[in-house]
Amino acid sequence: MSMPVRIDDTLYEMARAQAHAERRTIAGQIEFWAMIGKASLDNPDLPVDFVRELLIARAEGPTLATPFVPEGRRD
Repeated sequence: MSMPVRIDDTLYEMARAQAHAERRTIAGQIEFWAMIGKASLDNPDLPVDFVRELLIARAEGPTLATPFVPEGRRD
């Protein structure tokens, strides 16, 4: 469901620029920032960059994942 929301013009312009760079819609960029913010608040011990990369990896799904191979078990 979409809901109109008023935001500051400066935030909108920042979201527009970042959305263009990351190939997202402006709404999608703001939603992404909101998810990072919520996840960071829910997990204050984790660095924000880690949270961001985790959300990106989860969105990519398992098809782009590299299997984990513990050291010493390379056959």
